[in-house]
Amino acid sequence: MTNQTQSMALMVPQSSSSLEAYIHSAHNIPMLEANEEYELAKRLQETGDIQAAKQLIMSHLRFVIHVAKGYAGYGLPQADLIQEGNIGLMKAVKRFDPDVGVRLVSFAVHWIKAEIHEYVLKNWRIVKVATTKAQRKLFFNLRKAKKRLGWFSDEEVTMVAENLGVSKSDVTEMESRMAAQDPAFDLASDNDDDQDYAPVHYLEDHSSDIASQVENDNFEADNQTRLLAAIKTLDERSQHILQARWLDEEKTTLQELAATYQVSAERIRQLEKNAMNKLKGRMEM
Repeated sequence: MTNQTQSMALMVPQSSSSLEAYIHSAHNIPMLEANEEYELAKRLQETGDIQAAKQLIMSHLRFVIHVAKGYAGYGLPQADLIQEGNIGLMKAVKRFDPDVGVRLVSFAVHWIKAEIHEYVLKNWRIVKVATTKAQRKLFFNLRKAKKRLGWFSDEEVTMVAENLGVSKSDVTEMESRMAAQDPAFDLASDNDDDQDYAPVHYLEDHSSDIASQVENDNFEADNQTRLLAAIKTLDERSQHILQARWLDEEKTTLQELAATYQVSAERIRQLEKNAMNKLKGRMEM
């Protein structure tokens, strides 16, 4: 996807009046019928047609706006939330395979939310409140629960812990993190008390956050190791189908695999779906 296409989808204005105009314009863009979406996605997949990518992105901008509105309670600019969602939409369009049999909107929602989640977690607090996958899940679910319940009683902590499948201590710890207020980065201009301190006094010059980088690398490495181990439990044909459809640099179509195994494309799709379900089950163990 070219920079021109990316700029087209990312031009989310910051002023309220311009943002309203952007939202209004996005809702005026016609939605695509299933056959239109399929044809555009095939053109993009087979020929890299930029105009096809543009139509797929533009027709789904209203959906990004809808998803972004669900994160309004974090106190972050709506324009920025929409912009991050648009990045996720573009990633989804680039990876979308129309032969899988699902609509783009169903496929894209994961990518849109993933980008918005990352933005929220990076910007909601100076100090990170959620660094692991489990903490991120708890963070977003706890935010939803607190809108209904406010500050938790002991019974409510127990209820939330049971509903989310975590310990009570996890809930209370995350609640404390979310309730904490970020201190001012610097002292007020009229503060001349030598005994007062602010975060700026402890600022160090670090070129990178080594601890976070190591943690992220370990998390990614663990996921990759588990995925490879899960793939090896599949039969040889299923392994080859997943490799060709998802892991190889040049993706193979259902039709090409159907010709290789002398079965129908629908049969390859079923084998692929069954293999993905087995992988999902093993990764969740």
